[in-house]
Amino acid sequence: MNESELPQYLAVLVLLGLAIVAPFGMILFSMLLGQRGSRSKIKDTAYECGMLPVGPGNARFSVKFYLVAMLFILFDIEVVFMYPWAVVYKTLLADPATRNLIFGSMVSFLGILFVGYIYALKKGAFDWKS
Repeated sequence: MNESELPQYLAVLVLLGLAIVAPFGMILFSMLLGQRGSRSKIKDTAYECGMLPVGPGNARFSVKFYLVAMLFILFDIEVVFMYPWAVVYKTLLADPATRNLIFGSMVSFLGILFVGYIYALKKGAFDWKS
């Protein structure tokens, strides 16, 4: 590295030093300048629109919620792949050499997706009551 290139890295080193010093400085100043003393229990409770919090703060979700979310993402991605294909499909049909390949690739994609849909249906992933 040349001596002329070293000053260019000075800004990076200053930024790195600031990134290291700033969090510790904020913690130190908050400890030094912060209020000390006894706090009441009501003062430390979470404020929820004027109502006292009832129950745990972190409610547990059923696994079914995550399963439905993953299935939604799966079928949403299907639309993302099908839309560009549908837009250019008419122009791609002009080439007779690739006509069957283009149509076959989308049919195979939909077939694999349909098998996944049937599997999820058999496993009861779409049953909202359980």
